[in-house]
Amino acid sequence: MSSVIWFLVFVLGALTLAYNRASLLTTTLVYGGGLLAYGLFGDPSLPLLVVLWTALAVLVFLNIDALRIRFISRPFLRIYRRMLPSMSQTEKDALEAGTVWWDGELFTGGPDWDKLLSAAAPKLTAEEQAFIDGPCEELCRMIDDWDITHRRADLPPHIWEYVKSKGFFAMIIPKKYGGLEFSAYAHSCVLVKLSSRSGVVASTVAVPNSLGPGELLLHYGTQEQRDYYLPRLARGEEVPCFALTGPRAGSDAASIPDFGVVCKGTFEGREILGVKLNFSKRYITLAPIATVIGLAFKLFDPDKLLGDDKTDYGITCALIPRNTAGITIGRRHFPMNAPFQNGPIQGKDVFVPLDYLIGGIKMAGQGWRMLVEQLSVGRCISLPSSATGAAKAAVFATGAYARIRRQFNVSVGQFEGVMEVMARMTGTTYIMDAARSVTAGAIDGGEKPSVPSAMLKYHLTEYGRVIANDAMDIHGGKGICLGPKNYLGRGYELVPVAITVEGANLLTRSLIIFGQGAIRCHPFVLREMNAAKDKDKRKGTIEFDKALFGHIGFTISNAVRSMVMALTLARFTKVPEGPTQRFYQHINRFSASFAFATDVAMLSLGGYLKKKESLSARLGDVLSCMYLASMVLKHYENQGRQEADLPLVEWACRTLLYKAQEQLHSFLRNFPNRFLAGFMRVFIFPRGQTYHAPSDPLSHQLVDQVMHPTITRDRLTDGVYRTVEPTNPLGLLHEALVLSETAEPLEKRIRVDGVKTGRITALDLPGQIQQALAAGILSETEAAMLRDYDRRVMDIINVDDFNTEDMAAGHQPVELRQVRVGNA
Repeated sequence: MSSVIWFLVFVLGALTLAYNRASLLTTTLVYGGGLLAYGLFGDPSLPLLVVLWTALAVLVFLNIDALRIRFISRPFLRIYRRMLPSMSQTEKDALEAGTVWWDGELFTGGPDWDKLLSAAAPKLTAEEQAFIDGPCEELCRMIDDWDITHRRADLPPHIWEYVKSKGFFAMIIPKKYGGLEFSAYAHSCVLVKLSSRSGVVASTVAVPNSLGPGELLLHYGTQEQRDYYLPRLARGEEVPCFALTGPRAGSDAASIPDFGVVCKGTFEGREILGVKLNFSKRYITLAPIATVIGLAFKLFDPDKLLGDDKTDYGITCALIPRNTAGITIGRRHFPMNAPFQNGPIQGKDVFVPLDYLIGGIKMAGQGWRMLVEQLSVGRCISLPSSATGAAKAAVFATGAYARIRRQFNVSVGQFEGVMEVMARMTGTTYIMDAARSVTAGAIDGGEKPSVPSAMLKYHLTEYGRVIANDAMDIHGGKGICLGPKNYLGRGYELVPVAITVEGANLLTRSLIIFGQGAIRCHPFVLREMNAAKDKDKRKGTIEFDKALFGHIGFTISNAVRSMVMALTLARFTKVPEGPTQRFYQHINRFSASFAFATDVAMLSLGGYLKKKESLSARLGDVLSCMYLASMVLKHYENQGRQEADLPLVEWACRTLLYKAQEQLHSFLRNFPNRFLAGFMRVFIFPRGQTYHAPSDPLSHQLVDQVMHPTITRDRLTDGVYRTVEPTNPLGLLHEALVLSETAEPLEKRIRVDGVKTGRITALDLPGQIQQALAAGILSETEAAMLRDYDRRVMDIINVDDFNTEDMAAGHQPVELRQVRVGNA
């Protein structure tokens, strides 16, 4: 019996060391001490002692640096170099872009929650709030989306003038150049509001404030370039676009065939040294109306006129005026019936001076690095914010519509099939809002989160697709009939645009999220890779040895952590206390399992993992789910731990962590080495799959929150354009929702006291109201109120119809044309 006790003590000590990531020396000492005590006071068998003392000998051997390096690290380094995936310079630049933030913590297997929770909550300044309440509100009021999308296929002149003069194109430009110099969070909030009103206007405003000339000039331009262009961009005198992708290089933008050759040429009547450009670009937003073009191309100097030995400089960026000879511009694409300005640009033998290069000669060849560094910020804001704004609007509208729209004598939102869909819309929108706001706050705190930017771009636009479909399903015919009364159709059409631009979502999921994250965020992988490529062989071997054995200990630790937390359902891991405590613990559990699975995959598959895109995509999903769940918990803290929002938090975390579990399970099922898959399963799912998706009663709580005018509904949909006016369907829907609180009891009284008793025989509500008034069931005041409510509801749920000739795009009724001609 004593033998068993001592052996259990020894095993427990070893597990504790591994769980807490002790050093190799400390592990050896504790293991040896435990073994000595076991030998002295226990009753071990000889074979067991041989095994245990052999293990101790191995540990002692591993503590002797020279022997360890000679017999283990150096031979493995030779194998490792062959396992390393090939990597182009553009991939290296992408890896080095941005910073590692919370994504790095999730790779550790034991995230430091204090790091996340101590970050300042994003907040608008008084000036930023005034802009959203003033110019942004006014711009929303001015928008007639049907006029923009159907009649004009463009913004009207007064809106173009307004967005330019009020600084909507200058949110990222510093005040010293005449810009607004808004925070990332304020920038995001502006796009959320505009997206709730018009996708075309939001897209138009987003582009100059995202990756483009303004951003590149701020960080890389010469002082002369900044002094000239930034004030003009801030005043709206210049309209920028950035031309990157083309017919032969879409998502693979680094492979652009567009080129420029350094040569002498004539410019403005004199011979100078410059660049002759030939290019063909497409999908360029604002190109048809742009006055200045940011251009990405490959720069060559075959005659070495720049005074360097290089002839191939690589991707370079330039800023070129629209009227430069040789440029063809002005034609338009028509992306999914959404007429934001987007079109192709071509250039044939376009000669420009060298000072047109952004940053001048010293930045020649640095274009790709410039782009990926700034893309890590822009992708966190533009598309995620626009998708979130559209989602908020869809939930705001659908919650009200499902309450006021009745079928079978009940609100359609009371059917469980509808409730399931509405709960998904509501909870998913909470995830989106949490992710975009917390990540924007991190950017304002100095981070440039490159991996989270890919997560947000992919998942938030995909969530936007789900919510658009769900809103359509609930609205039915109301959603599919286009016209001035339709507040869903144009957003629904825009969904594939968000999925496609700034890198196709399919590639973002399968190649970027995990592929970049595994190298960039892992605490040891990048160190190992850099050591393997170190030209100083001796130094590289020593550094590789340190990283390798740190990595091995890290893997063992996470394997143990994963198993222990899976067996105990993570109940004993230390996390912030409170009503959300269990979700922190479950993220810790999945973080350890994810880190362990990642290490086994990378160590066993090496560079082949890069080709196993489905495996990478599943691991990327696990990482993304943990990141988004973390953002949900931080968002809940940022909003003051509102108790009424706890159902939202629970639904969001349960949904995300359930998906993380299922994707880990799918990863193991499809792992090519079946022995290793079974080995990993023992540590990741020793009790099987124990995590569950949200329950139906929980989903019903979410629906109840958005089908009534609650404070939770207001918080969730904060930022949408909800002003009550005749041209704003969202405002009218919410007004009807508020009125329904009083109207529904009156309708119930009519049914119970009138229809069921036979005192009321009319089939339609107006007739029932009249009979109820005559029968004394309703008072005059109640009848008038219910008639007004019914009129408002019918006006909302009715759809547009047209004369045949009025359906042609660009057609305007004769009287409208005459008024506008007269005013002109």
